[in-house]
Amino acid sequence: MSIKLVAFDLDGTMLDSKKQVSPRNMEAMKACVERGIYVVPATGRTIIGIPEEIKSLPGVRYAITLNGAIVWDMEKSTIVSEERLEKDVTMEILDLVSQYHVMYDVYINGVGISEARFFYHLDEYNLSEEMQKLVRLTRTVVPDIKEYVKESPVLPEKINLYFDNMEMREEIRGLVNARGDVIVSSSMWNNLEINTLSATKGAGLAHLAAYLGFGMDETMACGDGENDFNMIQMAGMGVAMDNGEEQLKQLADYVTASNDEDGVALAIEKFALCK
Repeated sequence: MSIKLVAFDLDGTMLDSKKQVSPRNMEAMKACVERGIYVVPATGRTIIGIPEEIKSLPGVRYAITLNGAIVWDMEKSTIVSEERLEKDVTMEILDLVSQYHVMYDVYINGVGISEARFFYHLDEYNLSEEMQKLVRLTRTVVPDIKEYVKESPVLPEKINLYFDNMEMREEIRGLVNARGDVIVSSSMWNNLEINTLSATKGAGLAHLAAYLGFGMDETMACGDGENDFNMIQMAGMGVAMDNGEEQLKQLADYVTASNDEDGVALAIEKFALCK
């Protein structure tokens, strides 16, 4: 079965260690578009956080964002599918993490909602210079996140947490996982990402494939992190990056080169373009 859709994570996958898209990766995406193969970012980020050079590539129309919470048709600015957190669940989790030295933000309408005490003190939470730039680009600062959530008529899509203490990170992971009504994943060594149980990249990929009228066996997905696990399992061809989590490599159909060695392009050339 030929590949009709290639989905790829951004951080640690399509983007190199400097958060840039390599020329070879860019050429591979262009070659897919020229052959009518859908090229789809699948990320924990919002649309705002997807690099402009990817979004502006002719033929890049759809995006799986916020770990599958929102699948966008970027051309029409419409939602293909959405899986949101309940407000009471969100508030209970925020009440819990507020007891710790943790930076948290909530995503509503594709925008990260932050507070000044976090936004202007990013160094306290082990964020790299590149991540600090991304946070400043994609967050809106409000006086009180909890009050904003309470008053918002729109349900949240995701909660994001950043830690300076990894023991605290694992403690909170355990407490939130024990609820049983959310999924906890991670895309970085010092963060946790919380979505409703039905919001995963794999589910987002399945929604999009069905929407476009083809099967999961006609999809390929590339990823490196914990929040990519079920997407790699569910895709017809699941590709793990060499720099990825060891468990992900075991789940994948194929392990490609690292994100600093054009790993996505190599996989696209091999399986989608059949070079």
